[in-house]
Amino acid sequence: LLPPIIFVIVNALFGLDVAVIAALGLAVLLGGYRLIRGQTWGYALGGLLGVGLAAGLALLTRNAASYFIPAMISSGVLVLAAIVSNLLGKPLAAWASHLTRGWPVEWFWREDVKPAYTEVTWMWAFFFTLRLVLQIVLFQQSDATQLAWANTLLGWPVTIVVLVVSYVYGIWRLRQLGGPGVDEFEAGKEPPWEGQTRGF
Repeated sequence: LLPPIIFVIVNALFGLDVAVIAALGLAVLLGGYRLIRGQTWGYALGGLLGVGLAAGLALLTRNAASYFIPAMISSGVLVLAAIVSNLLGKPLAAWASHLTRGWPVEWFWREDVKPAYTEVTWMWAFFFTLRLVLQIVLFQQSDATQLAWANTLLGWPVTIVVLVVSYVYGIWRLRQLGGPGVDEFEAGKEPPWEGQTRGF
């Protein structure tokens, strides 16, 4: 969140070159802080590389708005992943849940389970598409300040809201579908099932 905001503020006050140095400097400091705290080095390196790429694009094009091209690409990839995964019958939300919770992937593909994850994935596709459209419109206007605010607000704050709504809707939908809970599936229980009780 911080490097883009610092980039935009410094760009407005001192110009593009100083803004790039400020954003990169802050990314190095944040990366070092993460390493000192014992966090995974991959996160620190990933953040530094992301800021480096964004700053490099801004310098190459001499346009501060180009700093946000990686964010637009990220939104586009998420839109594509959500839509394609649903069209293939393997929704992105199911993969996300499988990877974070370790539940058997076969459970997610049951006809009395998968619709909940498919619908949540369409919800994600809608959100990511709205974010991408807004980013493209602001980019075409070369409005780096508005892009910074849009990326900040539509980043973690709105994403957390989307995830909470997804979780609540997903649990409700699983109960509606009446399939087995993941524990019942793993135990090979026959219906009637209690249903999913361990979240979404």
